[in-house]
Parts: sequence; structure tokens; C-alpha cells
Amino acid sequence: MMLSKNTLPLIIISQFFCTSLWFAGNGVSNDIITNFQLNTDTLSYLTSSVQLGFILGTLLFAFLSITDRFSPSKIFFLSALLGGLFNLGILIESNTFFSLILFRFLTGFCLAGIYPVGMKIAADYFDKGLGKSLGWLVGALVLGTSFPHFLKLISANYSWEYVIITTSILASIGGFLILRFVPNGPFYKVNTAPNFKDVFKIFKNSTFTQAAIGYFGHMWELYAFWTFTPIILTIYNKMNPEIDISIPLYSFIVIGSGSVSCVISGYVSEYVGIRKTATYFLIASLLCCLISPFMFRSNLFVFISFLIFWGLTVIADSPLFSTLIAKNTKPQTKGTALTIVNCIGFAITIISIQILSYLQSITESNYIFLILGIGPMIGILSLLKKETA
Repeated sequence: MMLSKNTLPLIIISQFFCTSLWFAGNGVSNDIITNFQLNTDTLSYLTSSVQLGFILGTLLFAFLSITDRFSPSKIFFLSALLGGLFNLGILIESNTFFSLILFRFLTGFCLAGIYPVGMKIAADYFDKGLGKSLGWLVGALVLGTSFPHFLKLISANYSWEYVIITTSILASIGGFLILRFVPNGPFYKVNTAPNFKDVFKIFKNSTFTQAAIGYFGHMWELYAFWTFTPIILTIYNKMNPEIDISIPLYSFIVIGSGSVSCVISGYVSEYVGIRKTATYFLIASLLCCLISPFMFRSNLFVFISFLIFWGLTVIADSPLFSTLIAKNTKPQTKGTALTIVNCIGFAITIISIQILSYLQSITESNYIFLILGIGPMIGILSLLKKETA
């Protein structure tokens, strides 16, 4: 099969369009809370319900070996189409707290057929240079995640519903692009029947397990940081009332900046090494966690620069972990391996998000963000272990 020069750009664009569903509710969370008369802590539940849906979806995909048994392009398309429809469910006027949570859960479930499947498609096309390819792909995820904040910013004079409608339309377009222009890749291997033991066998490879633990530590920090970025900016605004900053604008910049570092890390890893590069970025994000409580009293330029640096380092190692995971498993179980590791990683994000939300409800101390450093610390220790076969 000839590899088209348009294949990677198409996968990247589709991933960006479809993953805009992820934080669609976060981008307009204040409007949802106001419109449906909900409590102010609804944000953490909206985010966690997406994560929970994604977890259960990836768990089902992994145990049934769906991405290794069926065409990833078709799975991606169906997931994108359904995800867009469930996302539109937020607009139903009679929604309650529970129905909103359900729609976000179902959207998260569909994302299980988008994000890890998109990586599987890339892995089926690119053997050499996989780190660079996944760097672009995860960069698209980051940009897609931050995009609802940007939509909220530019549609300030319009109803919040436009953000939801736009992300659903984009998801449908992204799914169609994959279905129409990105068939099964040259390295695609069919696994004819589900093998539940595959989920457990892949962890017998200690190098794979070390990379997986590094990824889990990274995930402890990542989504909690992304979820609380608008809250961190709000806290800074309250502590410095003389400064009026745009929460949607800076949320988009801080989160979206990570798309650049994902691409850069992929290229850097070719010279430094994938494992070493991932370790360095984990160390950098750990340092951000440790100094975060002391940054709230800094001036605006220093504070925003710090958050952008944190946004760059917190995600840069993600494509590197995915590369390590894909390279340390058999072609027939590559989709299952990526999916189950995603499943566990996103389960961890629910824990860190809820713990941080609880701590914020009982104290006004900014030292609560130190807890995000637990993940990178564990990840660093795992990656510093000697590699074994």
C-alpha cells in the first residue's frame, strides 16, 4: 500500500475535530450551571463523567479486542458520529443534572473509539518515526481539548449553544475524513477473535509496564491541571482584583500551548531517546507542581508565563509514552495495549480531579496543587528503573 503524504495531516485534522468534544462542556460550564440552575461544583462532575465514559468504553474495547478485530477507520467514524449526537444532547431544555451527566458520559464512551483508535491508525501507518507521528496526533488532541475555550471566547456575543453545535459538526466531519480517506494502514494486523488474556499478557513485559506506570503518573497530573486551569486563573484574579484577565483566552493559551510541545518532543526524542525525553518532561512538570503555590503572588506576566510553561511540560511526554507502549507490544495486540493503558490512565484522572475538587471545597489554600506532583514523581521513579526485556 502506497503511503499518501496526506495521510498524517488527515489523521491529525480528524483527531483535532473529534477531540473538541472532550471539553465542550467545560468551555461553557458556567453557562450550563446558570441555564440549568446547578451547583457551582458541577464542573468536576461534568469532567469526571466524560472520563468515566471513556474508561468504560476503553475497557470494553480492550477486552473485546475491538480495534484489533475490526477496521479502525470504521470504528473511528461511528464513534465520531455518535459522540457528536450525544454532545448535542446537552442542548435539550428539559435536562437535569443527571441527564447532563449521562450525555457527557456517553460522549466520553464514544471518545474511546476516537483517541486511542486514532493512535492505532497512526501506528498502523507509521513504523519508523512513530514518535514524531504521535507527537502531532497528541498535539491535535491538546488543541482539540482547548478549542471549546477558544470558541467560547470568539462567540461571546452569541449563545453558548453555538460552542456545542460547532464541536458536534466538527466531530462528524472528522469521522467522515477518516472513513473516506484513511483506510487500514500497511502495518495493520487482524486479530481474528477476542482473547481476554491479551489484556494481562501485555503487562508481563517489564519495559512495557515501566512505560505504562510512567504514563499513569503523567495522567494523574494532566487532566486535573487542564480541568482546574480556569479555576487557577480565577483564583489569581480574585487575589489580584486590580487585574482583569480573560479566563477563556488564557485557558485556551495555557492548554493549547501543549500542542506545540507534543510536536517538539517527538522530534527531540529522536536525538535524546524516547524514554529519556519523557523522563525530562516529567521532571519539569513535577517542578511546576512544587512551585505552583508560590506563583499566585507574582505579577501577571510571570504567572501566565509559568502556566504556559506548565501547559507545555504537562503534556509533552504523552506521545512518547504512547510510542513506548506501541513499540513494546506485538502488532496483533497493539490496539488492545494502547486502549487498556488509556483506560487505566483515565481512571486515575477521575481520582485526582475529585480529590483536588474536594480539597478546594474545604480549604482556600493554594498548596492543594502540590498533590498533582504525586503522579510525575511515581512516573519518574518507574522510568529510572533499568530496562529489561
